[in-house]
Amino acid sequence: MTNEGQIHGVSEAFGTLRQFARKQKPFERCELCGSELSPHHPHLIELAQRKLTCTCDPCAMLFSGQANAKYKRVPRRVRSLTEFQMTDAQWDGLMIPINMAFFFQSSLDHRVIALYPSPAGATESLLALETWNNIVEGNPELASMEPDVEALLVNRMSQNRGVAQADYFILPIDECYKLVGLIRTHWKGLSGGTEVWHEIANFFSSLRNKAEVPSKRANA
Repeated sequence: MTNEGQIHGVSEAFGTLRQFARKQKPFERCELCGSELSPHHPHLIELAQRKLTCTCDPCAMLFSGQANAKYKRVPRRVRSLTEFQMTDAQWDGLMIPINMAFFFQSSLDHRVIALYPSPAGATESLLALETWNNIVEGNPELASMEPDVEALLVNRMSQNRGVAQADYFILPIDECYKLVGLIRTHWKGLSGGTEVWHEIANFFSSLRNKAEVPSKRANA
């Protein structure tokens, strides 16, 4: 075979490989029915294991509003609580070792569960119930959180450094676990490294951009 023929053959081989790679591009599938998923697909949460399940819209609809089901559909609404009221003493009373955590009502455990992100994943903290109840009294919107699938996410990192105000959101539980995964993936060394803090800043910036802001309180 001539050199020209060899070059042509190699070119054809690479062209075939490129076509094969395009055909074999991986995509997510619904974990219940196996259908292909869009990038922004719904999630269900398995209550007993607190495990997220990726689903298509038709499968997710099967679990909307169901009681006593194995799974519950995770909503998509994000609300920014710009008038949230919590003192430093109340936060200290929650006994969270870092200035970031999320809280949700567990229908199986019949209590509010507090988790904070760490390099090892989501870590549960013993919650002081009396302090939590005092916070709910000052912020009645917390009573509207749907058990298991919505959470209060608190970010006091910037406030602690005197850079910006604290962030408070009522948001889907999958967003909280997304933050946990982000920190676990990008954390390096003892302090986390520059990359993880950049990712955290981007995460909260994205939340602010898509969050609804509830109307001001009547007594404001």
